[in-house]
Amino acid sequence: MKSLDIHKSEYLKQFETQTYGRNLFRTQEEERLDAPNEECGIFGMYSDDDLDTFSLSQFGLFALQHRGQEACGISVLKDGKITNMKDEGLVLDVYKEIPDPETFMGNSAIGHTRYTTAGDKKKYNFQPFFAKNEYDQIILSIAHNGNLTNAKELKAQLEAEGVVFRATSDSEVILRLIQKNLDLGLRGAIKATMEKIEGAYSVVGMTRNKFFAFRDFNGIRPLVLGAINENSYVVASESVALDAVGAQYVRDILPGEIIYTNENEPGKLHSIMVDEAKAKQRICSFEYIYFARPDSSLENINVYEIREKSGEKIWEQAPVEADLVIGVPDSGVPAAIGFAKASGIPFRPVLIKNRYIGRSFIVPTQEMRERVVNLKLNPIISEIKDKRVVIIDDSIVRGTTSKRLVKILKDAGVKEIHFRSVSPPIIAPCYLGIDTPSKDDLISANMTTEELRNYLGVDSLEFLSIDNLKSILGSANHCFGCFTEEYPVGKGEELELFN
Repeated sequence: MKSLDIHKSEYLKQFETQTYGRNLFRTQEEERLDAPNEECGIFGMYSDDDLDTFSLSQFGLFALQHRGQEACGISVLKDGKITNMKDEGLVLDVYKEIPDPETFMGNSAIGHTRYTTAGDKKKYNFQPFFAKNEYDQIILSIAHNGNLTNAKELKAQLEAEGVVFRATSDSEVILRLIQKNLDLGLRGAIKATMEKIEGAYSVVGMTRNKFFAFRDFNGIRPLVLGAINENSYVVASESVALDAVGAQYVRDILPGEIIYTNENEPGKLHSIMVDEAKAKQRICSFEYIYFARPDSSLENINVYEIREKSGEKIWEQAPVEADLVIGVPDSGVPAAIGFAKASGIPFRPVLIKNRYIGRSFIVPTQEMRERVVNLKLNPIISEIKDKRVVIIDDSIVRGTTSKRLVKILKDAGVKEIHFRSVSPPIIAPCYLGIDTPSKDDLISANMTTEELRNYLGVDSLEFLSIDNLKSILGSANHCFGCFTEEYPVGKGEELELFN
């Protein structure tokens, strides 16, 4: 048997060239229904020198593809002119549609890979968003990850002042507030905007001569800073995007911090804290459990290590006698390796991925949709037949995917199934940048663990406790809202923002 270190190495290596897929048992339809869905990925770069911003932004956004697969867009600054391109589809597909890459080579770029959390899926909601002057020239462009909880109120106020909105996304509220206050200077405009908006937001942006980024006062959504050289900077949702463009990690952008360039000091990056008294560290705990790529580091915490520790911890919390441990690719594998390491029960990668399958199957019936799953993942029956199996998954949301997984294992002749979720029970929706089902559809909000065990048809079922999650993270200074229904900020309107 291969050592667990070799399994870890092979597991991480694959994501350098292939898109990270969290739970490959979910059909494309179920990714909206049976999972907390991606929030969006943002990327930005600035240099005093000209860069191949076309290629580098493409590399950075590809590394963030797991954070959104609906649409992709970029804005590039070249010779004082901002050019924008955005379209539906995956990063590489959108970049293929750019007819002249030279147009998108300059000294600054921002990009966005999108999953809808507020507003509908129309093209006018794709990012980056931009504002124009009276000469039809783009003067400001931003990309946003997160969700504002007071966007509806602010939009109404701005419209009453005569501001015209082009989209139905809360991100445009941020754009229009900055645009409205530009007479205060860029730093003043961002500060005035941050003092008005509430919720979760990490933002990158540019004007025709400046680059900037900022993060909400609770730091709920991640944002990291890197450097290619002494006058070339990169900002991204995750550190893997820095790796993809050859940038060195510098630090995480702080809650309530603005970083920006000044045209009078080319190549120098400035920083200001808007209100240190309001700044708190409350990064989303689910970033570590599920959202971030395993080779990322957020707030100086390695995501893979957290997931492996979660497997070790749930073994301590709920030990069981079994013959082998398997993890649901991709996100359940590190925890399965950790469980195997702590328990001594062998880890087996028995769920085999088809590396060449895309996301574009269109099938009209439920029966055929079920079969698509077996095209993506197929078990090695000889490894699991008549065995007692521990299956490790990142979470249970609606329970439909977990139930199908159990059926596949039973059909393969597994003797016993012991299910372990390395997140606590998800009992509440997220209002801060993650698209989760309503409380009525969250199975742990409506069933006891024993009721859920019977529903799934497994021999035992355990969830990682919230106390053990805090222990693994080394702090209670995170957002645990989906597990506790207690949020760092008010949840705002539960209705669609712009109905």
